[in-house]
Amino acid sequence: MKGDSRMKTPSQPPEDRDRLALQHVLNEFAECDDLVHREMPELQVHFVFIDHLIGNRLYIREIEHPFSNVQADEVGKLLKRTQYEEVTDSKVLIKSILEGYVAIFHDGNSYVVFASELENRAIAQSETESVITGPHDAFVESSSVNLSLIRRRVKSSHLKVVKLAVGEVTKNNMYIVYIKDIANQAYVDELIERIKRIEIAAVHDGNMLVQLIDDNSKSIFPQFITSERPDSAASKLVAGRVVGILDGSPSIFTAPSSIFEFFSSPDDYYQRWALGTATRVLRFIAFVITIAFTAFYVSVTTYHYEMIPEALLMPLTESRSRVPFPPIIEALIMEVTIELLREAGARLPSKIGQTIGIVGGIVIGQAAVQAGLTSNILIIAVASSAIASFVIPSYIMSASIRLIRFGLIVLAGIWGNLGLVMGIALIVIHISGLTSLGASYMTPVAPLVVRDWKDSFIRAPFRWLSHRPSESKSPNKVKQKMRQ
Repeated sequence: MKGDSRMKTPSQPPEDRDRLALQHVLNEFAECDDLVHREMPELQVHFVFIDHLIGNRLYIREIEHPFSNVQADEVGKLLKRTQYEEVTDSKVLIKSILEGYVAIFHDGNSYVVFASELENRAIAQSETESVITGPHDAFVESSSVNLSLIRRRVKSSHLKVVKLAVGEVTKNNMYIVYIKDIANQAYVDELIERIKRIEIAAVHDGNMLVQLIDDNSKSIFPQFITSERPDSAASKLVAGRVVGILDGSPSIFTAPSSIFEFFSSPDDYYQRWALGTATRVLRFIAFVITIAFTAFYVSVTTYHYEMIPEALLMPLTESRSRVPFPPIIEALIMEVTIELLREAGARLPSKIGQTIGIVGGIVIGQAAVQAGLTSNILIIAVASSAIASFVIPSYIMSASIRLIRFGLIVLAGIWGNLGLVMGIALIVIHISGLTSLGASYMTPVAPLVVRDWKDSFIRAPFRWLSHRPSESKSPNKVKQKMRQ
């Protein structure tokens, strides 16, 4: 629509302005059979709304009951009530209808009243971020419900919400949430600016949105933490981070983020600090196992037999003697098989998926060894790498690490331990150059902030966690003061 989009023209009679505004809306929704246009001639009032976006209970309460009990000269007074909002911009009027409002046309003026009662998925436990202790509620696809879950946990007037729109066609509502005087305003402004620059037809999920605002879109590593847990979002807000909520997505995202946050779980804070620390250290060990164990097997069995203990050398040589493939081909075949089983288990119904994963892994592994397609030691290495990848709490980070494993296997098969070390060095160099919303991805290692190690590599007692992470650059650095 070109030019001024305002519908009121003072020089025209109210009846003409009313008719023009109504006709403009009807033209915009031409060929939309779900659009409903109702008229009350005795009151000179028109109602326009989309049928399946409106709740019958609210429609009766806000439209049918009030307007059926007034005279023609009382309509103007009725429309002055707070629930009826006057709209002068045609674009706002059309957007309101699409969001579940009823448009009311009377005496040359246009009004809207909220009457949407869409069914939402019930709040349930997250399937991708399950915890043993702590809250078990999770975000849903409704942004209003998700905002309420955060508001329940952060009861502060300093919790600010900025509303944006994403998608040239879908026009999804997007909310930027932060705590004033705790979050760094520069991060808030930068995130808002990046979202405003997005020009795309549709954005359906938060995991899709973060790929459009990444600092390095070519990197395999995720640069924003995504979560389905309200308690995790609340803790990030209190730590000085910024949260993004996209309407229609059950996942929120937080920024800035470091790679060490992907190895943290809410369970770490709901257990005693010693257990939380042990579990977190175990995840870092699992990270090393999942990227390097299979590649190290390929390297040793191809070039470095001298590294194998003497007691293990004979069984390994016997097992390898029946395999017709070089170690690199053998390892790639088994890794691809494991990934196929993992993907099949994820896509099938839960009960069938578990059966496929367990039975498929046992049957295929045993059959492969008996047929001489692979060795027993490789089955152990591949299985250990697969199990270790499940220990990492973030599914997106786990998937990225599994893909890296294939690259390291190839490098180890070509250059042995040198190739493995070169691959790991390239990963470290790449991670060191990444940023999240302009903040270093390797904080608190680069730049070095030893104080933050208490909540990165370990989970220290709460008494020691008195400061917010340096990565958030919060103007209010002190998070808590414990009385002695």
